[in-house]
Amino acid sequence: MDVPVIVVGAGPSGLVLAAELRLGGVEVIVLDKLEKPSGESRGLGFTARAVELFDQRGLLPGFGENLEMAPIGHFGGILVDYTQLEGAHFGARGIPQAKTEEVLIAWATDLGADIRRGWEVVGVTDDGAGVDVEAETPEGRQTLRGRYVVACDGGRSTVRKLIGFDFPGTPSTIEMYLADVAGLDLPARHIGEKVPGGMIMNAPLGEGVERIIAAERGNGPRERTGPPTYDEVAACWERLSGQSIAHGTASWVSSFGDATHQVTEYRKGNVLIVGDAAHTHLPAGGQGLSVSVQDSFNLGWKLAATVRGWAPPELLDTYHAERHPVGQRLLMTTRAQGMLYLGGSEIEPLRNVFKELLEYSEAARHLIGMVTGFEVHYDAGSGTHPLLGNRVPKQDLVGTGGKTTTTELLHSGRGVLLDFTDHPDLRAVAAPWSDRIDIVTALPHELSPASPLAGVTAVLVRPDGYAAWVEPDAEGEALSSALNRWFGKPR
Repeated sequence: MDVPVIVVGAGPSGLVLAAELRLGGVEVIVLDKLEKPSGESRGLGFTARAVELFDQRGLLPGFGENLEMAPIGHFGGILVDYTQLEGAHFGARGIPQAKTEEVLIAWATDLGADIRRGWEVVGVTDDGAGVDVEAETPEGRQTLRGRYVVACDGGRSTVRKLIGFDFPGTPSTIEMYLADVAGLDLPARHIGEKVPGGMIMNAPLGEGVERIIAAERGNGPRERTGPPTYDEVAACWERLSGQSIAHGTASWVSSFGDATHQVTEYRKGNVLIVGDAAHTHLPAGGQGLSVSVQDSFNLGWKLAATVRGWAPPELLDTYHAERHPVGQRLLMTTRAQGMLYLGGSEIEPLRNVFKELLEYSEAARHLIGMVTGFEVHYDAGSGTHPLLGNRVPKQDLVGTGGKTTTTELLHSGRGVLLDFTDHPDLRAVAAPWSDRIDIVTALPHELSPASPLAGVTAVLVRPDGYAAWVEPDAEGEALSSALNRWFGKPR
């Protein structure tokens, strides 16, 4: 074996996975066909749950001091106040994907990930004992062998095709244009604007550059050997808006569609699949990058534990069990948003019904949970406490070591047993797992009565921030059982 894990693709999902593996003590090589990061920014931020996960690893300062969280967002162009759900927001806005990748590259490389650029994968063979990866490199064709390979190589994934992952779905019905353009000075349309012929959106990126998106109904997908020209984008914009942007200067131009596909299984033997390689969809509401990195945060600690030898036999299989349903809902919500946003007059009755429904707090909170990622729930075993299997929110804590937060306790990528009542018996039970989890006694500071932590006396938190055991829970399993389920046999 050259390395335990080979990750194919150095986009956000691949970089997060590499860093998580390094936090778990596992060597990893990341291969990417580009000789350097493209600098292109299809994504312009990430959702609230992705913000939390980046915070759990101490990454938010890398995005700058003025990270803007948008309290108001939309669903398919219908405005929604995201503050109706405690701790929620639409996400971090105005962060080019190139900046996100810059932060993640620094994180992964600082942790020791080996990122090899200019390596284009052309062959993948899983013989059951390991996986051989062939790649064209600046030094010629080379072969690496790993125990596991993870495909993080995007919507046109080479690994997915070579291994034969089944990828059913629906083809694109529209071609939408995207460009970053200088010299326009247009009034901002952060969430876009429906116009008679389709939809237009523009948002300032700083330094006089604006992101332009134009979607024209009837503009069907076409076969291309390269990106569209800026003249095509400008002509489409003028047809939709009546404004000329022909005088602008585009730094890059691209197009995308509304194709919707998902692999039927997230693991085939020793090959796993993550992010856009596993699910493609209309980039509606900034969910693409966010759900992709959540895949990586879910898989990373499990794969590291498997390589290190302390994972329970079934732990790695929970990756598919937990994340495939999330991908299904992602495709459902993005298709619904596409219909609402890009549909013509025939969709107006449906839009009006949505507007009425979103005036009801319960309906709005349900939809907000769906889009932010706050609704994600995993099967954490027996028990009925509402926090079990759900995210543990950020909460200020005061302990013997001073002030901290639930997110700071997860910076190391280890599990955490949080003891809120100074319970020595609980700590004694958890002690044999102290090589894999941190045992912390602390009190919540200014806990909101509406917080999911209200009334909780102890909680076992997985490395990805989800509650694996909660006390009190009359129907819950013993702490030792939960520790065995998620962290293997004690040392």
